[in-house]
Amino acid sequence: MIPSTLGNNTVLLDWLPQNDLLGHPKTRVFITHGGANGIGEAIYHGVPLVGIPLLSDEPHNLFRMKVRGVAKIVEISTLNKHNFLAVLKEVLYVPSYRENMKTLCSLHRERPIEPLDHDISWVEFVMRHKGAPHLKTESHRMSMIQYYSIDLMTFLLTVILAVITAFILAMKFLWRRVFTRSKFKKE
Repeated sequence: MIPSTLGNNTVLLDWLPQNDLLGHPKTRVFITHGGANGIGEAIYHGVPLVGIPLLSDEPHNLFRMKVRGVAKIVEISTLNKHNFLAVLKEVLYVPSYRENMKTLCSLHRERPIEPLDHDISWVEFVMRHKGAPHLKTESHRMSMIQYYSIDLMTFLLTVILAVITAFILAMKFLWRRVFTRSKFKKE
C-alpha cells in the first residue's frame, strides 16, 4: 500500500540491489548499520556514510570510517529526528566528506599491476619452479586419520564417555547411600 504522504519524487520497489543503488550517480549519502560489505561497496562507489551501529563489529567499522573523515555516527540510544537530521545535513552539505570518500575510493580502486599481468606472472613463476612444490599444501600427503582428525575425535569421545560414566557411578553411589541409610533408620 502506498502512503498518501509519499512525494512524487519517491520510487517504491520490492527489492533493489544495494550495490546498484550505491553505484547510481545521484546517490549522495548512504545510511548504514556499518556492516563490512556495505562499507566496502560505499568505498568502491565513493559514497559518504551516516552510520547507526547496532551490534558486533559495526561500531568498530564505522569508527574507522569516521576517523578517515567519510562518516558520521549516530548512536541508536540517542537517535531522534533532530540529531539524525543534523548529522544527515552535515554529511550532505560539508564537502570534506565526499572529497575524503573520493580519495578513499581512488585508493581502493587503484591497482599497482593489472589482474591479467598478475595472473601471468604467477603462471610463469610456477613454470620456472617446475610446479612450485614448496607452495603445495601438505594435506594431500596426510593419512585419512590425520586429515579428518579421527584420532582427536576418538580421544575426545573417550574423555566424554569417561566423564559420563564417572557421573553415573557417582549418582548410583549417592542413591544407594541415601536409601540405605533411610532403610536402617526405619528398622
